[in-house]
Amino acid sequence: MEENKDNVMNTQNTSEVPSSEEVAATVVDVTDVLKEDVIQIKDEEVWTYQVPGLAAPRIGKPIKYKLLKQIVLVAIIVIAVMLAIYFSIAAVQKDTFEFATLEQGVELTKFNNTGYIKELYVDYSTEIKYTAGDSNPETNFYFVKDESKPVVSIREYAFNCDEKLEVVYVGANVKSIDGKSFYTCNALERIEVDEANEYYCDVNGVLYNKDMTELICYPIKHSKYVALQKGYGEDISEDSANYQSYVQDVLTYKIPLSVTKIGMLSFNYTDIKYVYISESVKTIDSMAFFRGESLEEIISYKADGGEYKSLPNGVEYLGSDAFSYCQSLDYMFIPKSVTYIGHHAFWDTVYKEDGALKGVTAMYIEREEKDFKKNVKAGDQWRPKYDFLLFKKNVDTHYGAQRQA
Repeated sequence: MEENKDNVMNTQNTSEVPSSEEVAATVVDVTDVLKEDVIQIKDEEVWTYQVPGLAAPRIGKPIKYKLLKQIVLVAIIVIAVMLAIYFSIAAVQKDTFEFATLEQGVELTKFNNTGYIKELYVDYSTEIKYTAGDSNPETNFYFVKDESKPVVSIREYAFNCDEKLEVVYVGANVKSIDGKSFYTCNALERIEVDEANEYYCDVNGVLYNKDMTELICYPIKHSKYVALQKGYGEDISEDSANYQSYVQDVLTYKIPLSVTKIGMLSFNYTDIKYVYISESVKTIDSMAFFRGESLEEIISYKADGGEYKSLPNGVEYLGSDAFSYCQSLDYMFIPKSVTYIGHHAFWDTVYKEDGALKGVTAMYIEREEKDFKKNVKAGDQWRPKYDFLLFKKNVDTHYGAQRQA
């Protein structure tokens, strides 16, 4: 046993490497055993040796039909590229309108703008047709409607990321509009609803449910429409003599007293600076003011006309990302009526500039800390955070605070 162990150790520790001649001899020995003929070929003759039955390698000789083969290869590549482009375009190309059939009508599931549609009626199942001989993409199309198929629903993200649509007319038969339908419609100025609609209405182009208890969509470019109504030009800046009146007339919005819910994404990406919220509001839904980077102040108001800063007494629900990226805000007070705060509700509302913190640099909470932790359901990272050395640090939280005058 010890002898075998020594042999193994000796084998493992050997530093001798077989030479190429020894390896070749071993190969010959193995092939002899297998009774196969082995052809010995010198290294310098490997590439010139011709195996019987096969054509000799054309070393140092011109390739036969080289030009023709190159042309064929280029042609194959060109055809392959063209086919790839064709099928890629075919894969992404969609109809302008996409509908789903429902029991009492159809649902608009997706609108793919041609790039030149600025006004759209959402009332019946619609197809787009093109005028023969008209090469102008701005005018060479028209709509064909099927009045046997009324639109009764508008699905979430139906107009998502549209960059051209300015006006949407909602037909009388629409019963359901998802609050996310108009997300990031960056050119949208107004939404107008047929007066015969029993479920929705608009107030000067802002979308509400019929009894005006929910604000559904304040269009992203609504200020452009209001500015035109008020007689302002498009070149208003902070240096303009009438800038303050412009802010008051155009960039300030008062939510009606009847509203109890500010809907999901209702003010996303808008440029309003001041919003008035009544004490009737109970819910500010998820992403309601998402990316409202111009929003400087929330003013709450009472039915009798009294006003005060920040969120209204009576609000109970603050959805996830409700005020994310609203960096122009500089004060936030959470009244004791609040019982739910969604995750990231105030995400990125504080930032550093020239070494100083700006935005919502502290949270003021009416409840005492123990009461807050016991009775308020708060989601992950609901408080603003800022960069502190290599870490993100929550802003200071003041419990049992009094509202600023």
